[in-house]
Amino acid sequence: MKKLLFFVSCLALIIVSSCSSQKYHTTRVQNLDFSQYKTYGWLPPVDSLSKDYFNNDIAKGNILTTANKELEARGLTYSKENPDILFRYIVIVNNRSRLVYGNSYWGSPWGWGGPWGYRPWGFYGGWGMVMGFSHPVAKEKVRYGHIILEAVDRKSNSVIWQARGTGEVDIPEKAINNLPKIVSGIMKEYPLKSVK
Repeated sequence: MKKLLFFVSCLALIIVSSCSSQKYHTTRVQNLDFSQYKTYGWLPPVDSLSKDYFNNDIAKGNILTTANKELEARGLTYSKENPDILFRYIVIVNNRSRLVYGNSYWGSPWGWGGPWGYRPWGFYGGWGMVMGFSHPVAKEKVRYGHIILEAVDRKSNSVIWQARGTGEVDIPEKAINNLPKIVSGIMKEYPLKSVK
């Protein structure tokens, strides 16, 4: 019984941690040779609905330090004077609602154990496995954070690459500490791979 409870607890922990992971999306100008860009610079961040979570020196430092490291690992050099490509970031925090699901079960006429005995850890017995299904029982509000990185061709002044990392924000301090991991995940979507 203890082993089964331990297994179920571990499985629940894995499911919860996998649901809270970040998701990444990207788009770019197709057939553009990104290796032509040798130097880069930064544009000011875009004002956004950040609810002041990421509008502080620690958050900015985490974003810029990690992005600079990732860009230099891809062979780009920072330049204040006429860089080939300009980067900027946008931070958005918004509220969404999601459905909370509950389970309903039905099964054998003998209840828990049926003619085969008592099974306190399972929903089966009698004629076999009890059938279950999920259905929405409520709604809950969830806060999501989005970090968007954009690359702008300096000569044409047009966006040539954009990538977004999205994750649930439950504790602002934890979200700020996770920024390097999220920015690294976003930079994996950049068309040039790391050379270091």
